[in-house]
Amino acid sequence: MVTGAASGIGRAIALALSREGASLRLLDIDDQNLEQTARDARALGVAVTTRHCDLTQPAQISDVVAEILGSGDPIHILINNAGLAFHGSTHGMTATQWRQIMSVNLLAPIQLVHELLPVLAAQEEAHVVNVGSVFGLATFREGAVYQASKFGLVGFTAALRAEYCRPEFGVTMLCPGFVRTPMLDRAAIETPPQKGHRIPNWITISPDYVAARTLRAIRRNEAMVVIPGSARLLWRLNRLSPALMDMFTREAWRRRPRLQITHQ
Repeated sequence: MVTGAASGIGRAIALALSREGASLRLLDIDDQNLEQTARDARALGVAVTTRHCDLTQPAQISDVVAEILGSGDPIHILINNAGLAFHGSTHGMTATQWRQIMSVNLLAPIQLVHELLPVLAAQEEAHVVNVGSVFGLATFREGAVYQASKFGLVGFTAALRAEYCRPEFGVTMLCPGFVRTPMLDRAAIETPPQKGHRIPNWITISPDYVAARTLRAIRRNEAMVVIPGSARLLWRLNRLSPALMDMFTREAWRRRPRLQITHQ
C-alpha cells in the first residue's frame, strides 16, 4: 500500500513496485492523477486497487483499514509517503495549516502503522517504509511545523524498528533531500509562499531515483536512507557540530530585517 501515490515519489515507488510484480493498493485525494498511476501500473500486468482517502481524517483511514481487513487481501509492504510542506514564517501560519501538516505527515502514518500492524505481523515477510526528509534530521529556517512533523516521524520510525524489526519484518526511514516533485513547487497550503524560493536543479534528485533506492532499502532492510550525497553531508555536519550549524543559521537570520509581530 502506497499513500500519496498520485504523483511524485509515491507514483514512482508504486510503478517501481509494479515492475517487480507487486499488486498495489494506492491512496490519495487526487483522484484523477491517482487513476493515471493505476492505469500505468496495470499496464505492467499487476492488480491495482485505488481509494480516495483524506489523511487528515482519521475516520477515513480507519475505513481503508477496515476494507483491507474485510477483503482478506494481505499487505506485505506499507509505504507512508504522502506529505505536505509549508515554507514561511511560523507566526504567519494558520491553525488549519498546522493541523493539516501534522495530520498528513505524522499522525496519519502513525495511525496506519498502528492499525495495520496485526496484518503486517501475520505475513511471512513485511516491511514498513516511512518517507520523511533530510529536514527531519537537520534544521532550516521558516519550516518549523514541517520539521516538527518529520523529526517526529524519524523518532517514531526508530522506535518502531527497535520494537518490531527482525529478519522477516523490516522498518526503514527514508530521508531524501530536494526531490523534483510538485511539492517542491507548492511549498504552502491554501495560501502561496511568502516569497519564491527556486531550488537549483543540481541539488535535486528525481522521484525515480528515490523509488529505486527505496526498493533497495526494502531488500536490505536498511534502517535509514539519506539521499543524495548533499543531504548526507548536511546531516553529518549537523551531527558532527550542531553548534556550528546553529551559528550558520543564526548568522544568516541576523542579516535579515528585524522581525515585527503584531498581536490582535
